[in-house]
Amino acid sequence: MVSAGLEILGLTLCVVGTLLEMVACGLPTWKVTAFIEANIVVAQTIWDGLWMSCAVQSTGQMQCKVHDSVLALAPDLQAARALTVVSSVFGVLGLTVVVAGAQCTNCIRDERVKAYVVGTGGALYIASGALVLVPLCWIANNIISDFYNPQVPTAKKREIGAAIYIGWAATALLLLGGSMLCCSCPCRSSSGFSVNYAPTKRSTANGDYDKRNYV
Repeated sequence: MVSAGLEILGLTLCVVGTLLEMVACGLPTWKVTAFIEANIVVAQTIWDGLWMSCAVQSTGQMQCKVHDSVLALAPDLQAARALTVVSSVFGVLGLTVVVAGAQCTNCIRDERVKAYVVGTGGALYIASGALVLVPLCWIANNIISDFYNPQVPTAKKREIGAAIYIGWAATALLLLGGSMLCCSCPCRSSSGFSVNYAPTKRSTANGDYDKRNYV
């Protein structure tokens, strides 16, 4: 029961982490306009995402434009696109594998095989969290470096957007849930020794015990 509860909790965390990762991948708020010095009052706010850029006017109107060329993007955005998509695929595969090997399903009969299958699903979720963590930290590092770089114009400086924070939360859930899935299956090992019981003593016709019992 303890392992089953740990398995359900780990799977729940991983599913929530995968959903948050997909949300972060689609949001355009990876980079947002930095309000520094005299740039506090501006006519519009710029959002830069993996798939589009948006301009939010001071009146509340928002205009978005999808990136025309992948090759024209910065290297960190290109890598982020690929890694987040692969991470999402790993998350879906992990869900399929864990459900197939879960203790509450009958897709697999052998309990030992179920344990290996759930462990494989947990490893997929850990890999998914590691894959999405790389572009998050890469882009955040570039944003911070450009922000403190005096050679970068103030109008081009950006701050860390909400999508990156959501991605970090998703990474934490994926790593934690995947670790719980890997630890949820008890290791059943047989010692290899069999218990030998001594046969009962047989008595002879005259009531004495057979001498073979004492050999």
